[in-house]
Amino acid sequence: MSQQVSLTNRQQQILWATIRHYIATAEPVGSKALATEYDLSVSPATIRSCMGVLEKVGLLYQPHTSAGRVPSDSGYRIYVDQLITPSDTLGRKVEHLLADHLNWEEAGFEAFLREAAQILATVSGYIALITLPQNRSTRLRHLQLVQIEPSRVMLIVVTDSYETQSVLMELPQLADDTTQDESMIDRELQILSNFLNSKLRERSLSELATLDWSELDREFAQYADFLKRLLADLTRRARTPVPTQIMIRGISEVLRQPEFSELQQVKSLVHLLEEEQNLLWPVIFEMPETLGSKRRVKVRIGSENPLEPMRTCTLVSATYKQGEVPVGSVGILGPTRMLYENAIALVETAADYLTGALSQPA
Repeated sequence: MSQQVSLTNRQQQILWATIRHYIATAEPVGSKALATEYDLSVSPATIRSCMGVLEKVGLLYQPHTSAGRVPSDSGYRIYVDQLITPSDTLGRKVEHLLADHLNWEEAGFEAFLREAAQILATVSGYIALITLPQNRSTRLRHLQLVQIEPSRVMLIVVTDSYETQSVLMELPQLADDTTQDESMIDRELQILSNFLNSKLRERSLSELATLDWSELDREFAQYADFLKRLLADLTRRARTPVPTQIMIRGISEVLRQPEFSELQQVKSLVHLLEEEQNLLWPVIFEMPETLGSKRRVKVRIGSENPLEPMRTCTLVSATYKQGEVPVGSVGILGPTRMLYENAIALVETAADYLTGALSQPA
């Protein structure tokens, strides 16, 4: 998502310094301040010229004609993607805090997540959001293939919670183009049902994608593609996340930031956090295959956020896992004027810690 802008080393230095100064002060940045406070080894006139170039390419802007410059969302994007490294020191600090203060075996996992969110909010000064984990333990109790019409079949699935799901599929054309009577197809479907039950009973839905179906080609050659499509549909359903509660801490802390001085903006954000979690949840919890990159931590800056109340904010988030399956997400929400190297380190460390806690033997 990084904007394709080619900057010289000097322009990168000045963009970095401008953003760091603005993060620290919340005031538009002038060339004299950068020349005084940062060892850039160039004159204020050169800094001013570079800042003018950065403004022309959309990475900085002037809020007022006579003011200094502030970073744009695109400027922050370059900063995050190219100019910083997450803070290992803060990552280690928060890992120790989580280990010292949390014990989910005694308190229960919901209380564990609530306390983890509070620690993140306190350390970051921003809003911490942690989704409760998805229920990935649903297991298959029974499967049955039933002929509906000569060319259509329904798979009925019963889980260990006695929830029933059904999938309609077209039967494959036989290779020899002969027509079988319905009783013959019913008998074959029963054999297939028995085969599926022997392979899948007591398996969790999330395991379907990892099973080896090479035996299908040998035992049921003409139905192999049909069964693989059918099981792919079940796997897709198993992967579709279901919204869970979001633990939210730190609203009062972040509202002290100058960006939240407008009452209407605050009301809209608080309403989203407290009353519209169904809209907020899919933004926070993104399955890795939907992220569009290999980066573990997702950073949505300002206008990159899909929800209007968040478009003056940055959301830093990452999924945590149970084994290899993503089941929840941890995030930090704050103003775009955020110390990104700290926020990214906090989120990554917390996601790793929660993954470790969930993956311990029961």
